[in-house]
Amino acid sequence: MPTIDTQLRIGAASDVGMSQDALSQAEAILQAEITNRRITAASLLVARNQTIVHSKGYGHLTPEADSPPVKSDSVFLLASISKPITVCALMLLVDQGHVSLGDPVSLYLPEFQGGERHKVRVRYILSHTSGMPDMLPENTVLRRAHAPLSEFVRRAARTPLLYSPNTDFSYQSKGILLASEIVERLTGKRLRDFEEEEIFQPLGMKDTALGLGQFKISDTVWCGTSMEETEDQERFGPNSPYWRDLGNPWGGVHSTGPDLAILLQSMLNGGGYGGRRVFSLASVEAMTTDQNGALNAPWGLGWGLAGSRAWNFFGELVSPTTFGHTGATGTVAWADPERQLICVLLTNQMVDSGSLLRRISNVVSSAVTC
Repeated sequence: MPTIDTQLRIGAASDVGMSQDALSQAEAILQAEITNRRITAASLLVARNQTIVHSKGYGHLTPEADSPPVKSDSVFLLASISKPITVCALMLLVDQGHVSLGDPVSLYLPEFQGGERHKVRVRYILSHTSGMPDMLPENTVLRRAHAPLSEFVRRAARTPLLYSPNTDFSYQSKGILLASEIVERLTGKRLRDFEEEEIFQPLGMKDTALGLGQFKISDTVWCGTSMEETEDQERFGPNSPYWRDLGNPWGGVHSTGPDLAILLQSMLNGGGYGGRRVFSLASVEAMTTDQNGALNAPWGLGWGLAGSRAWNFFGELVSPTTFGHTGATGTVAWADPERQLICVLLTNQMVDSGSLLRRISNVVSSAVTC
């Protein structure tokens, strides 16, 4: 395992046992998707053995042809790649002794009562086994009304569980919301500020923020392939000021390929980057290994794992120990510890239920020659 001193550097594919021809094939696929306007923006970063061998942008910031080109460090809305970042924040509190994964959620959120909520442990809301729903039944109503996150929390605390805790797996954004609320109550800080101070700054992720941070929407990549939007999309859709700056912990992070590569490399390093330890080795192991063994639903704490029956966006050629996450805006980021391989693909449109993400991921995996 690389040490926490390890930093990503720039190098050639041939220097780290990878095929440049294969990486060019990945580029050709992205270019074809843009030409056909199935997507209009993308960035791809590939790194192996702590060496970035490919980092480029494709298309334009918006679907308009005269908008600025996407660069290798253009900012995208990550959508659900935000979830493991939220879990990283909570795991810092586990490292510090402020939270136990085995505690009931109600110990930290006393209003989380009734039914079988007393059975919901902190670890269940991090590995999608809590019984919480993905979205609230009133999700659209709340977004249309520009409800604050506190209202989402209030509703989530009383929404019915879908099943008895830890008896099944169901991907759920509202469990991640509860995790973020635990962080905010214990630290007295907004999650966006805590992540900036305790994760993004220490790791050097200078172009990452929960919510808009210092960014303007016009400086980020537009979500979708058309500038025409319905009234609801304009009011609360993925390009609206409300949604972009709400700071929702399940999908509100903005970031770049290079910054996400740093976060993934910190996991491969055992918890740190550039000489600064951020996460403990024990937390990294828990986050990146299966926590749901008895349910046959592989998932770490926050990070999804290769072989999950819920999602496969890492392609079919990664090693079994691969971890990462995807987002509904057309994003995926993963790391393969066995091959010391990192792939971050950010686009602005989910294509064919993730087929594009899987196909590019497969090409990246196939580029490893030795």
